[in-house]
Amino acid sequence: MIAIVDYGLGNVKAFANIYKRLNIPYFFAKNSKDLQMATHIILPGVGAFDFAMKKLNQSGMRATLDDLVQVKKIPVLGICVGMQIMAKSSEEGKAEGLGWINSRVVKFKSEVENFPLPHMGWNNLEIKKNLPLFKGLDTEKRFYFLHSYHFEASCEGTIAISNYSSPIGCVINVDNVFGIQCHPEKSHHNGVALLKNFYEVCRA
Repeated sequence: MIAIVDYGLGNVKAFANIYKRLNIPYFFAKNSKDLQMATHIILPGVGAFDFAMKKLNQSGMRATLDDLVQVKKIPVLGICVGMQIMAKSSEEGKAEGLGWINSRVVKFKSEVENFPLPHMGWNNLEIKKNLPLFKGLDTEKRFYFLHSYHFEASCEGTIAISNYSSPIGCVINVDNVFGIQCHPEKSHHNGVALLKNFYEVCRA
């Protein structure tokens, strides 16, 4: 059963609505006890890196998440800031991240003509490693983005990149840890396909 981590950040209801339509079992995890039922974990997030880490630490779920992901190897999908806090740190703030991905989140180097910040709108994914996670995506593989910080394209575990003034690491996979910078819950058919694939093909 999919645990959608509800720590006060991210539109958890959007993910619930998608999994409800797909007839895939889910629940909202609001404490450590809830998390124990998880076979898969969705870690959403919006806003700033430091605030997201503060909210997660205050939720009381941090230690359990570390155990489930790092020890029990439960598949986890971080989305937007939920992906970024999987890193060791970010240029956006001073807080330590979860450290599940051995990398640092960086800011787009500068605003240039036709590439304003934040990066907001639709962009294509360029698949670097064709995994079952990408099954059923449209040929153009368009997803919705809203961010000013990102993983570098050379980051450990990069399986898809996108280009916005320069290449960025858009989808990451290291063992049971998956992250996606764009918003599948706002990306229509492609987003639904990716969320479905995460449940069906990613097993502990």
